[in-house]
Amino acid sequence: MSTATLTSKGQMTLPKEVRDDLNLKPGDKIEFVKVHGHYELRARTRNIADFAGVLGEPPNGRRLSVKDMDDAIAEAVVEEYRRSSS
Repeated sequence: MSTATLTSKGQMTLPKEVRDDLNLKPGDKIEFVKVHGHYELRARTRNIADFAGVLGEPPNGRRLSVKDMDDAIAEAVVEEYRRSSS
């Protein structure tokens, strides 16, 4: 088990073992999430820009605008409502 000491300013240094295990580098973000009365430490080492192009090109070669996506979502919601009301 690794231990960190809290300073008078509320700061701590993560032990090297923890940084290495989470693959943390200077400037990376760490999220503290309360789960069932205790906290989980989660590395937030990626930002949304890192995912650009991860899915490749659209299957039909056509990129969708935000309006196209909004329209498709609205159609799906209406269809789901119709199915659940029948």
